[in-house]
Amino acid sequence: MEQRQQFTHSALPYILLVPQIAIIAVFFFYPAAEAVYLSFMLEDPWGLSSTFVGLENYSIIFNSAEYLKSVFFTLGFAIVVSFLSLAFALLLAVKANNILHGKSAYKITLTWVYAVAPAVAGIMGGFIFNPHIGVFTEIFASLGWDFSLYTNPFDATIVLVLVSVWKQISVNFIYFLAGLQSISFAVNEAAMLDCESDNRRFWTITFPLLAPTGFFLLVINLTYAFFDTFGVIDTLTSGGPGGGTTSLVYKIYRDGFIGTDLGGSAAQSVVLLVLVLALTWMQFKFIEKRVHY
Repeated sequence: MEQRQQFTHSALPYILLVPQIAIIAVFFFYPAAEAVYLSFMLEDPWGLSSTFVGLENYSIIFNSAEYLKSVFFTLGFAIVVSFLSLAFALLLAVKANNILHGKSAYKITLTWVYAVAPAVAGIMGGFIFNPHIGVFTEIFASLGWDFSLYTNPFDATIVLVLVSVWKQISVNFIYFLAGLQSISFAVNEAAMLDCESDNRRFWTITFPLLAPTGFFLLVINLTYAFFDTFGVIDTLTSGGPGGGTTSLVYKIYRDGFIGTDLGGSAAQSVVLLVLVLALTWMQFKFIEKRVHY
């Protein structure tokens, strides 16, 4: 008769997981469930009374031109910020990986920006692009560009993109550089012998090997553009001028905390959650198939 080996199970692993599960339940699941509940209610600004209104809050936001404007701005902003931050970080990582002398100083110079908070980055951008004392504003004026951060939505969007990309490049640089250094010397040596062109060798051998890192950073950067740029927008443009730089997460804050429309802001947060989940699903469904681990 074949006997099965019986192992004694300790309760210690489950006990150690309790704090983490409690934190997730209190700070994620409960707020998410509360947001879904509030999205179907008409709430008093002081929280003294509530009335069930069904899908009225969703109907209002989807029929709002201002909300749809925020949706298109957020999608375009997220795509541009993610692409530029990934592209520049990859370029800098490739250059840093090829440096023989002074590599450590170069790495530190490119990674210190990671310590800058988004709100602080927004304040710095406000000084640099200030209409009166901004260095870049004077440069643009000398080129004939009447740059105006606070009156032109296009100019404000450019500043937001530049500051957000600058803030995110350091994170992407760290991961890309780690990915490049994980490629074995034998592979690089064989690639140099088989292909003399640096560009062709990079796109046919190095870049495919960085696909897992690139896919991970794509998800991280889209999440950053959707949520973590709140501080940059709040301190730099406050969603203006004319609501031209209002992202979805900033509109939720403005309608919920400033406009005291708790039901409408809750409905917007639910829609934002569904949108991010859909984008993440599309990435894993279509893009991950091209990634080879």
